[in-house]
Amino acid sequence: MSSAPIADRDHTGLFVRALRYSDPVVRALETELQQEYVERYGGPDDSPVDPEEFAPPRGSFLVGFIGNEPVATGGFRWHAEDVAEIKRMYVAHDHRGGGHARRLLAELEARAAEAGYRRVVLETGLRQPEAMALYKSSGYEPTEPFGIYADEELSHFFTKDLQVPAAD
Repeated sequence: MSSAPIADRDHTGLFVRALRYSDPVVRALETELQQEYVERYGGPDDSPVDPEEFAPPRGSFLVGFIGNEPVATGGFRWHAEDVAEIKRMYVAHDHRGGGHARRLLAELEARAAEAGYRRVVLETGLRQPEAMALYKSSGYEPTEPFGIYADEELSHFFTKDLQVPAAD
């Protein structure tokens, strides 16, 4: 079941909606993402993921659409007391380079801040130079390793403090 849109289209034409992690649209893009990991790293991402981790109020999973075509995904889930972890950022091959990942990342950060998180963390791989560049140019700083890939040489870990919305 789809939820109402959470953001209007921007200059890239991307329309962002929150969907359940179990939604067939998300599952199809997740399959593409896992194939990308196989090509770049020789296997899928083995991070344990419970779909309910991406359910409000502690998490969210977003899909970016161009028209009716789903082209980008990403979500956040609880990591620590006031820290969210961003997971499963992906843009379909034919739609890369159009600013969609940056737009989706900004939306995830805004939603995480609205959910009460003060900081986000994420893990990405060194064989994903586009992701590394995106995070660095979006204000992310290196941080201590965590999670299942903490000891992996190819993993790099980032953090960013969020702009917490002012109380009304």
